[in-house]
Amino acid sequence: MPFWRRLSTKLLAAVVLLALLALAGVVLAERRFERHLQDEVIRSTALLGDAVTTVGQAALLSAAERHDFRTIGRVAALEGVERLRVLGPRGAVRFSSVPEEVGQTRDKGHRSCSPCHADREVPLSRVPPAQRWREERGPGGRRLVLTTPIYNDHGCATAECHVHPPGRQVLGLLETDVAIDPILSGVASFRRGFVSLLVIAIVATSALMYLFLRSEVLGPVAALVEGTRRVAKDQLDVEVRVRSRGELGNLAASFNDMTRSLRRLEDELNGLLAGLEEQVQARTADLRNAQEQLVRTEKLSSLGKLSASIAHEINNPLAGILTFAKLVSRTLAEGPPDDARRAVLQRNLGLVEREAQRCSAIVRNLLDFARERPMAKKPVDPGAAVEEALSLIANQIAIQGVKLQRDLPPLPQVLADFGQLRQAFVNVAMNACEAMGAKGGRLRVSARAPEGAVEIAFADDGPGMPPERVSHIFDPFFTTKEKGTGLGLSVVYGIVQRHGGSIAVDSTEGQGTTFTLRLPAMPAERPAEPPVPPIPADPAAAPARAQG
Repeated sequence: MPFWRRLSTKLLAAVVLLALLALAGVVLAERRFERHLQDEVIRSTALLGDAVTTVGQAALLSAAERHDFRTIGRVAALEGVERLRVLGPRGAVRFSSVPEEVGQTRDKGHRSCSPCHADREVPLSRVPPAQRWREERGPGGRRLVLTTPIYNDHGCATAECHVHPPGRQVLGLLETDVAIDPILSGVASFRRGFVSLLVIAIVATSALMYLFLRSEVLGPVAALVEGTRRVAKDQLDVEVRVRSRGELGNLAASFNDMTRSLRRLEDELNGLLAGLEEQVQARTADLRNAQEQLVRTEKLSSLGKLSASIAHEINNPLAGILTFAKLVSRTLAEGPPDDARRAVLQRNLGLVEREAQRCSAIVRNLLDFARERPMAKKPVDPGAAVEEALSLIANQIAIQGVKLQRDLPPLPQVLADFGQLRQAFVNVAMNACEAMGAKGGRLRVSARAPEGAVEIAFADDGPGMPPERVSHIFDPFFTTKEKGTGLGLSVVYGIVQRHGGSIAVDSTEGQGTTFTLRLPAMPAERPAEPPVPPIPADPAAAPARAQG
């Protein structure tokens, strides 16, 4: 499995993402705190500048020789104040905590004068608060420079001691340089320490999370996955061992219970399968015996139905034989026969022999039909089986006055048991005759050979059947006749099924019934190709040899 799809990777990624979000929040808060601290420095410096301007105003009211900047000097010595200077109205530095700057003059383009004079013909009399401070970088680091205008007070401008005209509103500027690196260095130090601590916390938390996941989640899950794979390979003796007592431990216990249940069921199933083969063989033998018994029962039933017509058919030849036997006996009792009587006797004996052979053929066919044989499939002409079946019930057909119509073209052979196939045809034909009853009718027997099959149809002019009876026509012991056994068509169905065929019924009330038996045909044998004569070595010599 790719590492990015693992549960541990996803959980660790979530932890790291949350930690990074927390880090981003802390950095944002620290930035806002830094800006707030800078604003406080500006505000404090502005307050300091306002206080100092009062002293600067008094110092600028008199001539240069009377300037007293000692108080401003003491303010410049305060901690955090790097530099403090007072500029006169012409840009001259009147006082500075750095003595070298005293006496220097700054033009209107200097950064100290630009808030009032930049790009203007007339300087501003009032400087906006946002333009009073700027940030500069020097060798000592960053510093905030706050410019505070020193305004000409109205009371002082009208006093006799004032040396400045009343129209001048700004007497000078007070610049206060405050170092901010010492103030912000604490914030930076705090930031570095906090970020380092947070990184260490993230690494430690990730490591602890990984160890926890490996012990409580990844290990049990891997054991369960391996267990399921072994179970899929039919290794039901697997036992998953998980030390966790939480949900995964319960899952492992349930998995072990499942494998034990599967082992128990497999043992029971193997025990059942051990005797199942013998049971199947026994049930198959019982079913085969039942089918054979069913066939014998139906055959006996068919023999019983044929007995009346066969007895009538044998009775006529026997009556003729008896009559001719009496004539022969009477002729011989009258004395030795002459040539004329001998000829009559020979003719009568020939008739007796012919009738006896007829009876023998009838009995032989009946015995052949009734004989018990094991099923033996071999190539059979289905048309011959139909003809022999019709000959067995010919007298029954004649007694009922049924008109028989044949349409039996030459058919391909089928792999079948001739006796069982004949019995199936006898049962279907007799069922049709019984359906038509004593009033007779017409029985049409036809055959055709669609591709790969043979179909033989028996159609009668009987009363037909409703659909609800057709659906049960092949059920054992289902019959619509008063003296029927309900086994005839069931036996036919079984015989056709054992030969790989099928049987279909088409019946309409008042219009008769058609049974169509379909059997698989044997593939036709390809005729042998004649051998190819050898090619003579010299074609021109062949005619010469033939003539010689």
